[in-house]
Formats: sequence, C-alpha cells, structure tokens
Amino acid sequence: MSDTITRAGLTITGQLNSEYEQILTVDACAFVTELVREFRPRLTELLADRISRQQKFDGGALPDFLPETAPIRGSDWQVAPIPADLQDRRVEITGPVDRKMIINALNADVKVFMADFEDSQAPSWAGVIEGQINLRDANLGTISYTDPQSTKHYALKDNPALLIARVRGLHLWEKHLLVDGAQVPGSLVDFALYFYHNWQTRLKNGSGVYYYLPKLQSYTEAKWWDEVFSFTEQKFKVATGTIRATVLIETLPAVFEMDEILYSLKDHIVALNCGRWDYIFSYIKTLNNHADRVLPDRQVVTMTKPFLNAYSRLLVKTCHKRGALAMGGMAAFIPAKDADENAKILARVTADKELEASNGHDGTWVAHPGLAATANAVFAKYLTDGKPNQLAVSREQDEEITAAELLAPCDGERTEEGMRTNIRVALQYIAAWISGKGCVPIYGLMEDAATAEISRTSIWQWIKHGKSLSNGKLITKTLFADFLEEEAKVVLQEVGAETWQSQNFDRAKQLLLDITTADELVEFLTLPAYQLLD
Repeated sequence: MSDTITRAGLTITGQLNSEYEQILTVDACAFVTELVREFRPRLTELLADRISRQQKFDGGALPDFLPETAPIRGSDWQVAPIPADLQDRRVEITGPVDRKMIINALNADVKVFMADFEDSQAPSWAGVIEGQINLRDANLGTISYTDPQSTKHYALKDNPALLIARVRGLHLWEKHLLVDGAQVPGSLVDFALYFYHNWQTRLKNGSGVYYYLPKLQSYTEAKWWDEVFSFTEQKFKVATGTIRATVLIETLPAVFEMDEILYSLKDHIVALNCGRWDYIFSYIKTLNNHADRVLPDRQVVTMTKPFLNAYSRLLVKTCHKRGALAMGGMAAFIPAKDADENAKILARVTADKELEASNGHDGTWVAHPGLAATANAVFAKYLTDGKPNQLAVSREQDEEITAAELLAPCDGERTEEGMRTNIRVALQYIAAWISGKGCVPIYGLMEDAATAEISRTSIWQWIKHGKSLSNGKLITKTLFADFLEEEAKVVLQEVGAETWQSQNFDRAKQLLLDITTADELVEFLTLPAYQLLD
C-alpha cells in the first residue's frame, strides 16, 4: 500500500509492505521523530553556515586554519581508545546496501565492509528501507540471497568482515518521511534506523555500533554528530563510546579543521579517512570562483599531485598525534579479464597503495574484491610483527604543512579527450543513479557520485573561466552542448537502444546539460537528481 500514514509523529509517504513494516515499527518511528525534533533545527543552521562561508570563498577568501581554535591544535589530548575490533583496518571494501553485494563484500578478503547509504547508493525509497533490512540480517548473520536468473545462492562465510554503515550527507533530505510537515534529514533516518535495529545484536556480539560520516565541512558539524551520538547512548542506556565514527575528510574546508573534528568527537571517533574523489570535487567547488586554481583533466589529478599528497600526509600526522587511525583512499579500478591489462591495473593499484602505506596510513579502500589481495600485500610489508596499524608513525619530523601547500594549483592539460570522457562518465552515472543504481562500472572504473561530480564541475569551471583545451578550442556552453550531443550518440551505441530507454538516459542528458551550463554552480548533482528518483 502507498497511502500516507503517520506513526509516532513520523508521516510516511513511501510504500509499505510487511517487510518494510519490520523496519518502520512504532518505536523505530518514534526514535526518528525524536531525533528530528531535537536536531533538525541546528542542522538547518549548519547548512546555512555552509552557504555564508562559501560566499566568502566566492568573494576571494581562501580556506585556512582557524585562529579561534588554535588552542585545540596546540594542546595535548587524545581521542578515546580504539576498540579492539577497529584496530586492524588495513583493507576495507565499500559498496551499496544491495543484498547480494553485502554478502560478497562481507565474504571478501578484507577487514571491513563499509555498507553505503551515501555516494554508492541511489536513495530510492526501496533502496533505503531494503538496505536497512539487509543490514539487520547481515548483523544477525542470517543474510542470504538467491539470484532469480542464475539461481546461484549467496550466503555468509565464517568470520565475515566487520560491518560499518555510512549514512547520507547532511545536505540530503528524505522526501518520503515528514515530521511536523517538513522533510527529515536523510542522515538521521539512516543513523536512527540502523542503530535502533542493530545495537542489541552488535553489543551481544562484543562489538559496538559503527558509522562512517561523509562530507563534513566543519568541526561544528562534527559537534552536531557528537550530540546525536550522546543523546542516543543516553536514551538507550548504553555506555559512552558504544557508537564509534570514522569521519571522511573529503571537503576542502574540513582539511583545515581535522584537529577540531577529532576533538569535537573525541569520545566517539576512531579514524579520519582520505575521501580523495570527493575532496577533488570539493576543491573545485570551494574554489570555483578562483581562476588561478582550475584543475586539469581529472585523469591526471592523482595522489602524487602536491596538494593531494600534502592532504594525505597532514591527515596521517594529525590522526596519529591524537591516537586515531588514518585511513587511505579508494582504488576504483575493476580487475580486467585480459591478463596483460589486469597486470597494468594491479601495478597501478600497488603504486597507489604503496604511496599511502609509506605515508603512514593504517589502511585503505578498494571497490572490488579482486583488488583485496593486492592491497593486502602492500600493507603486509608495513604491518609486520603482528602490528595491526601504523599509529607509531608520527610524521613529527615533517616540516609543517601550510595552507599554501593544501591549496596549491595543480598542473596538467585540459584535453578534448578528457572532456569527452568526463561527459560520457557523467551521463552514464546520472542515468544509472536516477534509475536506482548508485555504483556503476564504467570504462574499467567503479564510479560513484563523487567521480561524476568531478566530471561535471570541472567542465562547469572551465566554461566559467573561459579556459581552452590543449588543442586551442575555447570551452564554452555551446562547445559543451555540442560534445554532449556527440558523446550521447557514442553512449547510445555502447549501451544499446533498449538500455537507453529503460535507464532514463534522455532525462539524464537534460539534467547534465542543465547543471553544467547553469550560471550558478549546482552544489550537488544528487539534489536535482533526487527529484527524478522514486
């Protein structure tokens, strides 16, 4: 049924069936309602703060370390001790909360699976609620799946990876749920339903309730989460620190507030993570009005670039000084069937992970189980003698990393080939997203929202600042529209007419045109795309 109902103050406009009812129980709804009433007003203020801060950057200001929080950076303190089951996180796999994918990820040769309600999950109503069902069953150890086409059966093996749930970003709202007539924050929906349905199971298994927090832009946002966690622990009468979080440092403003973010969450935080793709997107977005800081083709913006390497090293140094783990970024490659091609892919993954491990990171991410062995082999060289992590690597001898290094312009060409690839990737990703898929293999890479964001914002910024391609062509709205028409035909040939029709490619193409040629930068493509999602 899909009639609107209100349950414990929570108005539900999404479809309900007997399985969904197990998640949206009266008590679970009451908890969501209570959190929304308590924390939505402050969240609204924090989102307004983001806008006013961005206006300063647009006016010429640059992000910097905050003078008012210098005492936090300058004093000695540590985060709460890291729980035993979070000490060794050398390789983590990430993916959406799809039932089959959860099983495959938990069975992979990794320490942690990050089950994602965010960038690799399109937050359709079915995706959000079925994701909660799937994670409940995963925590109970009862999750299984039979593929209706191949009849292949999937079930958990012994000793599955540790499960951590990533909630939606603070900017995303859940349109199928209302409290007091207004939409509720998607982040609180994901947090509350996951906690409510899993805390007892996880405590019984000797663990805690673990989360990844994405896209924070300031320590005040981290403080908001700390208050949500404390409120929840007190309500359910569980010990402080039952809830533990890993925060992704994937926005440019946040890199200047890492000490403050750790401090604000010090009873609940265990790690920071280099969310590199979103970080590159945020660099473009934050500095969109700065003509001297326009990035080249996304394909050449790698972790060897000075501004990204400085970010990685500063994160390691900051975390280890405070007793927190420093997680590395994503290897988005997908193994190739061709042996020679696969050898090249694994060599690139090895080099990437070698850079992270030598910088002192405690672990890293992969997007595909086929990369786990490669990442494990790199970290095994550094985690010798039974060491679970590299907390002992302090980087104290490093020269101080300055704001200028973190903001350094990036060299590299803007090529026609790179621009056309960006267009095809963004088009295919947006089509998949509005069709309910948030994690898509495209041209040998596992693309999620962050990489699509880089693709379209970099072109937007090239247009805004009148940049030229390496072949001399001026990048204009007209040039982009022409390329989009041409590349859409390429994609149509690649995917076929049937997929083009069934996966909303025409709507995706129009959305990509609209947001890339808009005079004002559209902050997140997922905001207008969400209006096209059931």
